[in-house]
Amino acid sequence: MARVRLEGIRKIYPGQTAHVAVHGVDLDVGDGELVVLVGPSGCGKSTTLRMIAGLESISAGSLFIDDRLVNDVPPKDRDIAMVFQSYALYPHMTVRENLAFALKLRGTAKDEIVRRVNLAATTLGIETFLDRTPRQLSGGQRQRVALGRAIVREPKVFLFDEPLSNLDAQLRVQMRREIARLHQDLGATMIYVTHDQVEAMTLGDRIVVMNQGHVQQIDTPMKLYDHPANRFVAGFIGSPAMNFVRGTIGSTDPLEFMADGNAFTLKIPPSLAERVVELRGRTVTMGIRPEDVSVAPVAGPALFAGESTIVDPPVLAPARLDIVEALGNEIFVYATVGTFSLTARVSPQPLPRPGEPVTLAFDLAKAHFFDSESGARVGRG
Repeated sequence: MARVRLEGIRKIYPGQTAHVAVHGVDLDVGDGELVVLVGPSGCGKSTTLRMIAGLESISAGSLFIDDRLVNDVPPKDRDIAMVFQSYALYPHMTVRENLAFALKLRGTAKDEIVRRVNLAATTLGIETFLDRTPRQLSGGQRQRVALGRAIVREPKVFLFDEPLSNLDAQLRVQMRREIARLHQDLGATMIYVTHDQVEAMTLGDRIVVMNQGHVQQIDTPMKLYDHPANRFVAGFIGSPAMNFVRGTIGSTDPLEFMADGNAFTLKIPPSLAERVVELRGRTVTMGIRPEDVSVAPVAGPALFAGESTIVDPPVLAPARLDIVEALGNEIFVYATVGTFSLTARVSPQPLPRPGEPVTLAFDLAKAHFFDSESGARVGRG
């Protein structure tokens, strides 16, 4: 397989006002690694992938595949295979003919074509569909054929441009597993583009988070989740999204976090105080994930005393219950604390009616703090 290196890759669309779609991407994809580019629409992830494929010209920077500079190498000579959002299958051809078509154009020997087609079909579990046409297949089966057409080429690099976007939720989960298994079986170098952070978290060895053409952070899924570099990454990675509250770290002892508008004040526990002591008197944005927010029992903090796993007792804040989403194994609780809307992810339990008061409990030891202007993560740890 291959290593792919991007050094200062930029894409600029000329015009009266030049538009910079991609700002200086530096990325080193190791041999056999699956790297996911993720971000909202218009962030530059697909443009970056198309520059790797040779479908977009590179305005600045250098692109290497196996230490070979390929900036000006045509797509057909880069030894890559790309799977698009649309299946792009030939409707008048059978599955077998669709899989074999690119190999025939390259003049591959007939017995080699048969071997590769049969191997790809077996790998993807579509060997019983080889004599059907695309219109006789389901969406998931068509996507498997599109994957198979890439596999038969035995390329150095596989590129995926949101290949599951046209599938329903159940098929997306199934095809995610197929791609993960395919990566394990082939040991191939893969670069995968998606706007779905769940796909990114479940598929990627590493994830590249992009926004407005800039790379925000490159890291493993769990490091992105536990140690986001800035507020954008913290809010984009994780579902439901992280809660954010703007406020000020007090300058007195013990330390307190005072939400804007005197909405509420939270006492900062000792384990967190060590991390944020240098932020005294500074305006920051506190971030806390929904799973670190819970609904306090009616009896209040006393019921938490027996919780041996909790280092610091939860910090409580009065709130108004807005919406409850019961999903069976868990409940999403949407509540308002002062002027801020917050989400809690809790286990099934009795709850008040929407509109009634409720007390939220925050495990502030797991809170994050971000600079209110730049969005960069601040504080130690």
